[in-house]
Amino acid sequence: MRIFLAGATGVIGIRLLPLLVGAGHIVAGMTRSPEKVVALVESGAEPVVCDVFNASHLTEAVASFAPDAVIHQLTDLPDRRDDLGDRAADNDRMRAEGTRNLIAAAQAAHAGRFIAQSIAWRPAGRGHLVDAHERQVLEIGGVVARYGQLYGPGTYYEHELPSHPRIHVDAAVRSTPALLDAPSGIVTISDPE
Repeated sequence: MRIFLAGATGVIGIRLLPLLVGAGHIVAGMTRSPEKVVALVESGAEPVVCDVFNASHLTEAVASFAPDAVIHQLTDLPDRRDDLGDRAADNDRMRAEGTRNLIAAAQAAHAGRFIAQSIAWRPAGRGHLVDAHERQVLEIGGVVARYGQLYGPGTYYEHELPSHPRIHVDAAVRSTPALLDAPSGIVTISDPE
């Protein structure tokens, strides 16, 4: 299968990419950072440097790859958990405009499957934005992967457990490829309470 992985160098994407390549998929790995191209190539992906907010360039990039599936693992989160409140608007924009642009590009490329990450909780004052993001995905027959709060290496919770819902980052990644065959809907990926 040809898979366009948006957010290929994020905490989920960087782990998901080798799983997809190892399963025999041909993967285009998208990043907005040119300095991350070497890591994408070393992981077996065809690198795509693109900003999701440049809709015409994004559509061209996705269409030229001609994917069977698009996986949306894009976020715009700060490096430090303490900065989440100050940067919430950036991630809100990613969920709204970024998702809209990626869906339009996937549709222009006639991709048959669309999977998007989401979260299994609702942040105070921002739940309606998460709901709107998920609605966009469901309206095109896509799959929403609601991850619990990620913990483990490279996450905000490297040395402690977050509250429920939560999931180890590696377990979240291992659960994601099966969604390529899932029917449209919402799938919650979290540890049992």
